[in-house]
Amino acid sequence: MKNKVRIIGGVWRSRQIHFIDAPHLRPTPSRVRETLFNWLQNNIHGSRCLDLYAGSGALGFEAASRGALSVIQVECNPKVCQALKENARALAAQQVKVIQMEVLQYLRGPAEKQDIVFMDPPFASNLVVETCCCLENGHWLNEQAKIYIEAESRLELEKVPETWHLIKHKTAGEVAYYLFQRSGR
Repeated sequence: MKNKVRIIGGVWRSRQIHFIDAPHLRPTPSRVRETLFNWLQNNIHGSRCLDLYAGSGALGFEAASRGALSVIQVECNPKVCQALKENARALAAQQVKVIQMEVLQYLRGPAEKQDIVFMDPPFASNLVVETCCCLENGHWLNEQAKIYIEAESRLELEKVPETWHLIKHKTAGEVAYYLFQRSGR
């Protein structure tokens, strides 16, 4: 595995995680991760996180490094999952659990309430809205949960659940990223 991403902060700061070449796998750029984790700095420690479409695992490992209580990484590609498991072992990341499954199938299963969700589906996959609906309707989110969405910048992000309120948004080249907060009904 030649591809590497450096963890920006926390106990594993400057450690590298490795990922394989796989279709649609594009790690969140370090500049975007730094902005995101600045936004979340007061919410990460002790949180329960769900990393959907985990890919390289950069978001989930970054959250674990910064004190997340638990991180569930969901990814369907078996080789990508193997790399995630190897990274978790190398970091001794006992709070990280890797699940090999299609994200929508996983979200239709028994819900475990989460404080923070990272969602970075393959670009042009049309999975954002359906994933948002599954999170909300499947009762995956704690009150005041934060939901991070990364998507292609040309995607118009509409039809998110009405209980979600946009609190931050930026664009970096071809990538748009959003942070929502859930508020109760």
